[in-house]
Amino acid sequence: MKTITKIFATSAAVVALFFSTNANAQSSARNLGIGLNVGAGTTTGLGLVIGGDIRYQFNVDKQLSIPVTAGYNNFSRKDSYGGGSFGIIPVKAGAKYFFNDSGSGAYGLAELGAGFGTEKGAGTSFVYSPAIGYAWANGLDLAAKYEGYSNNGSIGFAGIRLAYGFSL
Repeated sequence: MKTITKIFATSAAVVALFFSTNANAQSSARNLGIGLNVGAGTTTGLGLVIGGDIRYQFNVDKQLSIPVTAGYNNFSRKDSYGGGSFGIIPVKAGAKYFFNDSGSGAYGLAELGAGFGTEKGAGTSFVYSPAIGYAWANGLDLAAKYEGYSNNGSIGFAGIRLAYGFSL
């Protein structure tokens, strides 16, 4: 399982690099976003999830972008399940599609990648994260998302991402 996850993460990085090269040739517009993630664990025993991320977005055209995201999420355990918390560092790449041709407004997003556990022996997980959101022309971005991690079992959270993006 761990070898497959590493192969997938490497493949996703290569695909993102390929798309970024094509995106730079087609459009010089790139965006950097900083986001806050807040949600609730969808797996028994998990409580509040809070984290942050940085997203570099390669714009293929006004409707399609290739985001590459890295961040940190802290999962709290409910007291009845031992309390405490643990962290995961997700690194993802995907596709973001705006439903109109202005480059802002409603969008759908799908990302895949790897999640690196911060506790000793936590290992690497396969990460998948679908979202729907709305991006305003002033840089504000609000999305409803799910983020799942799969590594000898599955955990995840449903939440929101509030972010601010700016052009580079």
